[in-house]
Amino acid sequence: MATTVWNIDAAHTSVEFAVKHMMLTTVRGHFKEVSGTITVDDDNPERSKVEVEIGAASLDTGVGDRDTHLKSADFLDAEKYPKITFRSTGIAGSPKKEGDKFKITGDLSIRGKTIAVTLDATYEGQGKDPWGNQKAGASATTEIDRREWGLIWNQALEAGGVLVANKVRINLEVQAVKPQAPAA
Repeated sequence: MATTVWNIDAAHTSVEFAVKHMMLTTVRGHFKEVSGTITVDDDNPERSKVEVEIGAASLDTGVGDRDTHLKSADFLDAEKYPKITFRSTGIAGSPKKEGDKFKITGDLSIRGKTIAVTLDATYEGQGKDPWGNQKAGASATTEIDRREWGLIWNQALEAGGVLVANKVRINLEVQAVKPQAPAA
């Protein structure tokens, strides 16, 4: 079995979320700390694996007070649950060329609760950077209902609706680097 392990390149990877505020506008944020590996099974791509860790306290929406609230026990409870993790359980499709679509199913853990989610992914291709490092890219999206993970804080609005929508869109842009073989 030929496998290749790629390390997620945190400097060139983004984990972003978007949620409606007051049912009027979309608020976006991202996580600054992300790490993980992608293990590609060259003979059986559907057996490939993705493992990701995200620092819950690295959340950033650009508004300090909002970030503090989102990191609190009302939402992520980052002090008690410092990591958000994703571990793939299956891959459908075998992307070979840029633009190929595939699905990644896995266990998403937030606030100590694990639920299966499916990411709709696109293979973005691969190539060498100016320093000779082999890089590969993929993008992926999914939508979750935050209440399933116990993120239930909200406020009713006088005109109807709620302050924070329950549906959260997650968008990923992942670049991974293949470790170079040690010099002989």
